[in-house]
Parts: sequence; structure tokens; C-alpha cells
Amino acid sequence: MSLPLIALVGAPNVGKSTLFNRMVGSRLSIVEDTPGVTRDRLYGTAVWLTRRFRVVDTGGVEIANHPFQVQIRTQAEIAIEEADVIVFVVDGKLGITGDDRVVSKMLYRSGKPVILAVNKVDNADRVADAQEFYSLGLGDPIPVSGSHGIGVGDLLDRIVSLIPDKQDVDYGEAITFSLIGRPNVGKSSITNALLGQDRVIVSDIAGTTRDSIDTPFQAEGKNYVAIDTAGLNKRGKIFESIDKYAAIRSLAAIDRSQVAVVVLDASTGILDQDRHVSGYALEARKGIVVVVNKWDLAPKGLEQGEFEAEIKSRFKFLDFAEIIFVSAKTGKGIDKILPAIERAYEGCNRRIPTSILNQIIQDAQMMNPTPEFNHGRLKILFSNQVGINPPTFVMFCNNPAFAHFSYTRYLENRLRESFDFTGTPISIVYRMRK
Repeated sequence: MSLPLIALVGAPNVGKSTLFNRMVGSRLSIVEDTPGVTRDRLYGTAVWLTRRFRVVDTGGVEIANHPFQVQIRTQAEIAIEEADVIVFVVDGKLGITGDDRVVSKMLYRSGKPVILAVNKVDNADRVADAQEFYSLGLGDPIPVSGSHGIGVGDLLDRIVSLIPDKQDVDYGEAITFSLIGRPNVGKSSITNALLGQDRVIVSDIAGTTRDSIDTPFQAEGKNYVAIDTAGLNKRGKIFESIDKYAAIRSLAAIDRSQVAVVVLDASTGILDQDRHVSGYALEARKGIVVVVNKWDLAPKGLEQGEFEAEIKSRFKFLDFAEIIFVSAKTGKGIDKILPAIERAYEGCNRRIPTSILNQIIQDAQMMNPTPEFNHGRLKILFSNQVGINPPTFVMFCNNPAFAHFSYTRYLENRLRESFDFTGTPISIVYRMRK
């Protein structure tokens, strides 16, 4: 299920990033007392009263050499279009500004739920001053202090009361996969090649696909749903307002897909952006297939084995993913994509009988005894699979503090050798046996 989206809007330097960090519970957004400084990670997931939702900080647009009011209008317009709930952040120290009035009128006309958060209210005098914001016509202002956490609970209560119960389309037994990658790597072209028809707009202009498009289809008697996403830039490059929301859509698509297809461009080679993009899928713990597109345009003399070796070297965290070389233009290799997606899907849903699992783990310990770490030696007494998507294994042991990451990696490799977890991340956690 895609999560509701909460957008923080307002003038630069009103404290949106500080409030954002407080809401999501970590310092994900760079905070500096300079207008337009937010250029790093602009989204996060918040949990309040058992409800989960995404929060996006609309700061980060470079306002130098641009009319101040135009930039604010752009931010507000995009927030209005995308958000389920809008939090309009104003500066309680400054009072109402002309820019606040411009934005408030736009939000009032939108018909979207709007919460007025008066920030930087960190004493009783400023609580009283916050009442002047009633004149904006957006309901009861909520005094908050993003820096000190004052009033943030009240703000979250209001948000939770307004967010909708989002329901995605039920595609039944279909395998849902998202195509992700930096702009212009050919995601839409691959989608059309899989469908055998032009169902998705394709352009050689980077960033043509702004939305995430669900396309159900059948192949070989099996049901699939392809989600073609907008091109993702690395986090430090997501600073344009439209690109920011395109990223949010893409991340939501990854969330509700079962397998993420990471698309690379053979004609340009591997870029740092590709590592960042694939990191989104890894963080989401989805099944992953790597597709190298435009192989027909690869540099002359470049061998697939050479390119695959470079992928494995630069994407060591994706060593479990299957790598496929294709050309959406010629159709070569396209027939290999769906079987790879199915293998990743099956791996994500694979359950290992407890007796067999314990035998594998015990044999692994006998073949390679655990190393001494933190003044002790790990001893795994019992193991159990507790979940799928991804397959998650609990190792009940004498002390989790004795578990070295290299030994965890060893156990993961043994599980992969014993069972087919192609294209599937594995989670191993340790618990002390009582």
C-alpha cells in the first residue's frame, strides 16, 4: 500500500527542515539558517498512533536569481497537487508576512486539508502571539517548536485525524514489479517491450515520465503489474520541486511492488547515481533484478562479462541480484526479464522448514566455527524463519553482542548456497536464548 503524503510548505527559513526532522525522528534533512539550503534527502516516513505516512520537506529550491514569491508559489502548487494533507509552516517570531498571505490564499482555494503550524513558538509569550495567524483563514493555528519538540505531538494528532485510508488496487495473484533508475535509461521503453505495445509515453528527453504508471498484463498465462516510475536522481540532486515529487512517487511505487527492476544504461556506463537509485530498493528490502539496457549501444569491444564484473565490483551490496543484458529497441534479451522477476519473487516468498534450517546452520558452525568477538564467541542454539518479503531468520544464541558482521555474511552465503534466494535480500537477526 502506498502511504499518505504530508507536505510541509512555507517560505524559506521558517523551520520546515527542523520540523521535518522532528516528525520523522531523525536528522535526515540538512538544517542551516540560510534560505534555500535544503538539498539533501527531502522525504521520510513518520509513525504516530500506529499510522504511517510519508513526509516531504518542500525546501531546497535554489532561490538565488529568482523572484522570491514565484519560488514559494511553485512549492505550494506542487504540494497542492501531490499531498493528501498540507502543513503550512509559518514563522511565529516574524508574524504574518506578505508571502504567508499569498500562500494561504492558494491553499484555501485548493480544497485540500491544511494545517497551520506556527513554528519557533518556544515560550508562553509567543503562544499568545501565534493567535494573530487566525486571520489567514486556515483554522486553528497550532503553536510548535521544531527545535524543542513543543507542540509537535498536537500537530501529529491533527495530521493523523486528517489523513485518508489509502487503498491500492487489488491485483490478486499478480506479481507487481517497479522499474527504477536514473532518468533516460529506458524504463518506459522496457515496459513497452514487455507489453508488446506502446502503452507508456516514451521520449528521449530525460524526465518525461513524472508519474508512476500501473499497467496490468498477462504473459505465459501469468499475471503481472508493471509500475513505470519517474527517473530518480541521487538524493543530493533532488532539488527541483517537480523532481522531488517524482521521487516521492517512485519511492511509493517501490514500497508497493514486490520486485524492483534496477535499469542501467550500457551506453553511458555505470554512474554514481545508479548506486544511489539501487540503494532505494535495497533499503525497502525488495526482490531485485538488474537490467542493463541499450546493450546495442554499448562501447565497441565491451564484453558482457567485463560489464557484469564492473557491476559486481561497484554494487557489492547487490551481489544476490540477477543481471540481464537487453536492448529495448531491438527486443534482444527482453524475454529474460519476466522469468528473472518471477525467480526473485519466489525467493522473497520462500519458507524453509525449521528442521532443515537448523541442520544447515549447525553444519555451517561446524565447518567454520564462530570467531571470538567482543570478548566472547557466538554460539547459535536454535534458528527459525519468522517472515518473508524478505526472508527473515532469527538466530537464538548465547549473546547477540558476539555476532561479527563477517560471520553473519557467512551464514547468509550458506543459506544462499543451500536454497534458491536469487534476487532476494536476506535478513538475519540475533536473539538471546532465555
